[in-house]
Amino acid sequence: QVQLVESGGGLVQPGGSLRLSCAASGSIVTIYTMAWYRQAPGKQRELVASITSGGIPTYTDSVKGRFTISRDNAKKTVYLQMNSLKPEDTAVYSCNADIWRIGGRSDYWGQGTQVTVSS
Repeated sequence: QVQLVESGGGLVQPGGSLRLSCAASGSIVTIYTMAWYRQAPGKQRELVASITSGGIPTYTDSVKGRFTISRDNAKKTVYLQMNSLKPEDTAVYSCNADIWRIGGRSDYWGQGTQVTVSS
């Protein structure tokens, strides 16, 4: 069994910062690409940022220059540093990981963490 557990969400004022973490656990052989998605009320889920096992990041245009994705392979953890937050960043943020575990390779999701940007 593999689990992804997120932490770090909350309420922050516009212009503020938050750091999200997502730790993987279980019978993991290798973690490939890790990513953060978000879904705002009434909107489709969108890919915010992803990072390869080698550390190469990609970002959606709306967060470039404000968000930074990183990972610690030894800790099986992916991070999302969010700076200069805007009200439109308000959403449930979920992590995703492509994981090869004992028994096969599959996509896994965390439970989601709420990020609210409001004054």
